[in-house]
Amino acid sequence: MKKLSIIIPAFNESGTIRSLLSKVESVHMDGIEKEIIIVDDSSNDGTGSILESLKSENVIVVSHSRNRGKGAAVRTGFAKATGDIIIIQDADLEYDPTEYPTIISPILAGDADVVYGSRFVTPKPHRALYFSHYLANTLLTFFSNVLTGLNLTDMETGFKAFSKEALASILPRLKSKRFGIEPEITAQIAKRKLRVYEVGISYRGRTYKEGKKITWADGIAALWHIIRYNLFSR
Repeated sequence: MKKLSIIIPAFNESGTIRSLLSKVESVHMDGIEKEIIIVDDSSNDGTGSILESLKSENVIVVSHSRNRGKGAAVRTGFAKATGDIIIIQDADLEYDPTEYPTIISPILAGDADVVYGSRFVTPKPHRALYFSHYLANTLLTFFSNVLTGLNLTDMETGFKAFSKEALASILPRLKSKRFGIEPEITAQIAKRKLRVYEVGISYRGRTYKEGKKITWADGIAALWHIIRYNLFSR
């Protein structure tokens, strides 16, 4: 029996967190038990109260006393994980929990240390939304690839899985507090020369009215993060 730790960073996701958790709990994988770790990043919309009511033996809730950003929430979840495989699951329902078997299969097969779920190399459903986001993702992935030597198509994906050993090798070096966690993780796995696979995933993107949080400022900051974590960190 292997254990899958599912890390769910959450900030002001009262509208989706119940549904998301229900979907996560309903996913069944033969020979794999699930450990669900939800990190509430000091939400102020009632998410914290909802999570308190959802805690159980297999659902661990950790709360930040102040808002620290997605990267900090992911790192908190990583530190709590005890699974053989660890996966990041955003709380906003943009990524489908039923695709866990697809994401983790290269790790289970012994082929990969890290798996990225790509929104851009897949025949699966993909919501058509925000050309500016697509362009930014493409440019940031290209720039990251130039410095890492990888040939990823979706560096910024929020659907990433790691073997326990791979995560242990990069976790002590992770420092990002906000959305810089994505290029930082990519830089660190490249530096450690970990085996990286991509698999195609579906994607149900949100509009800003529906609660999307990443902005153009985060895109500009990502350029600096790519440079910083590839050229100025070990």
